[in-house]
Amino acid sequence: MNKTIDRMTSFIVMDVLERANELQRQGIDIIHLEVGEPDFDMPECITNSAQKALQDGATHYTHSLGDPVLRLAISDFYLTEYGVTVDPECILVTSGSSPAILMTLMLLCQPGDEVIMSNPGYPCYRNFTLACQAEPVCVPLHAECDFQYDIDDIKKKITPKTKAIFVNSPMNPTGTLVNDQVYKELVKLGIPIISDEIYHGLVYEGRASSILEFTDNAFVINGFSKRFAMTGLRLGYLIAPKKHMRSLQILQQNLFICAPSISQKAGIAALKDAKNDVASMRTVYNERRLYIIERLKNMGFVIHTEPQGAFYVFCDARKFTSDSYHFAFDVLEKAHVGITPGVDFGTGGEGFVRFSYANSIENIRTAMDRLEVYLKGLS
Repeated sequence: MNKTIDRMTSFIVMDVLERANELQRQGIDIIHLEVGEPDFDMPECITNSAQKALQDGATHYTHSLGDPVLRLAISDFYLTEYGVTVDPECILVTSGSSPAILMTLMLLCQPGDEVIMSNPGYPCYRNFTLACQAEPVCVPLHAECDFQYDIDDIKKKITPKTKAIFVNSPMNPTGTLVNDQVYKELVKLGIPIISDEIYHGLVYEGRASSILEFTDNAFVINGFSKRFAMTGLRLGYLIAPKKHMRSLQILQQNLFICAPSISQKAGIAALKDAKNDVASMRTVYNERRLYIIERLKNMGFVIHTEPQGAFYVFCDARKFTSDSYHFAFDVLEKAHVGITPGVDFGTGGEGFVRFSYANSIENIRTAMDRLEVYLKGLS
């Protein structure tokens, strides 16, 4: 057996979800605030496009880089959204954002190379890096500094083996935005940036910049799951420097062939016709965000930095526990509310818990009521 797998961690939020589903099968009412999945149905224009694609027989392989019409639509989107020109030939459409991350790391890394990432941060970055026989190098983010990337801390971690630096904005789990000055300082390092922009479009305060506004020496990870509520259609994309596109295409052809054809047709409709739907969803998310923040604070959770984007609140729970894993499963078993332990996001997340507000305001209200009763039972 490959010993690298022994170094990988489970995706704990999925462990919580699977236990929650077991309890539901036993007839227990569970409210899911653990998973980062929009509770909205896809916008009607996207559904109609997918149905038409199926009826029209668009069920065959596409170009390995992706449907040319979709790649052009992504290019147009980046020009409109960020004012940057992206050559459609520098876009690789993928089956969700995860293959894009994996192929980027396979391209950049050889065994023993290093990839810098944050702690806390999205746990799959670390495990994908290990899967590519490279070493994850974690830079701590501090609550008292709003979980922002510290350039000096990053510089201390750079070695001749450093092949990439991960940046995520809006960030999972904190919902914070990377400010433009951080991007400018990162670019000066001359190291390829892997910028995960999957939560762009779900921003409530400030503006999410793309790394492409500052450099072409970058790999942008993005997709349709979060912004357009298309998780099940598994559609993402990678924007990369042109010199790497043939190598990435070879990886895609061998590992995945192409992204799902019907999903790609739906993606075209999403970019062209779903702007108003996204705005409506964002308004609802913001209402939930404001409500859950107030409730959690009133219960005694400390929120060092309020989320500016995505749909998560990362709470300091050290008033209640020093073991976020045990705490999360205890809340699930006793209060019947699914939450994510902070340790899922690295050692820097211990003592914290993440709440997702990708659920209805009615369910969030009930979940907060249950949690309040649970906490009173602790004291």
